[in-house]
Amino acid sequence: MSPTMTTVPTDDGLAMPAHLWLPESGTGPGIVLFQEIFGVSAYIQRRAQDLASLGYVVLVPEAYWRLEDRGPFEGPDALGVAFGAMQAIDWQQAVLDGASAVQSLRGNDSVDGPVGIVGFCFGGGLGFNVAAHLESELGGGTPVDGLVSYYGSALPGLVDVMTVTAPSLHHFGLADSYIDVPTVRRIEEIVTAQPDTTFITYDGADHAFDNNDFVGYNAAASELSWERTTEWLAAHLPTDRNDSR
Repeated sequence: MSPTMTTVPTDDGLAMPAHLWLPESGTGPGIVLFQEIFGVSAYIQRRAQDLASLGYVVLVPEAYWRLEDRGPFEGPDALGVAFGAMQAIDWQQAVLDGASAVQSLRGNDSVDGPVGIVGFCFGGGLGFNVAAHLESELGGGTPVDGLVSYYGSALPGLVDVMTVTAPSLHHFGLADSYIDVPTVRRIEEIVTAQPDTTFITYDGADHAFDNNDFVGYNAAASELSWERTTEWLAAHLPTDRNDSR
């Protein structure tokens, strides 16, 4: 099913653009999918469709929407432009916008079950921070029902200052060009102090190993991690489809 464009009311009274995928049934549990550094790229849209095919209502907010150019960024200069966009955003405002997306999806008439977060790279870190914020008193004390974070690029700085107690699944490569192995292991030690946390590493896998449009793509790690993600989601955010397997 093709996505539709929608908007999410934000805490400052504006309207954040977002993409909405519905499952074939029209209803299901909800997932807010946070983009990687390149924006709502073709790859992110494919993963959104994959999740919708599993029975989820999937909302993908435009995290860069407050910038002049929200992407997606493509071509030979894409990485440099994307890094510039990531550095230009107001991170705390992005967290509040992300929390608004979760709350909006919770109130969507098509959502008839739990609501979780999936994020890749930039979105893996943003999703972690959004989940922590929603658990806090400031965020209303309303934890998400599950978090899946792929190689969250902000986690090295986040895990020392915030905690996610909601069930979570983390994927990291052990050949990540941006997050070295000692840092990955430090993240693992901290987040797995929470009892319902699964942390999986992949030998030889670089950053963005799931993105088949990126140089770091690793087919074996991508396939295995997605299989583990779908199994984890089926256990924590069950749909009619994976309930009947």
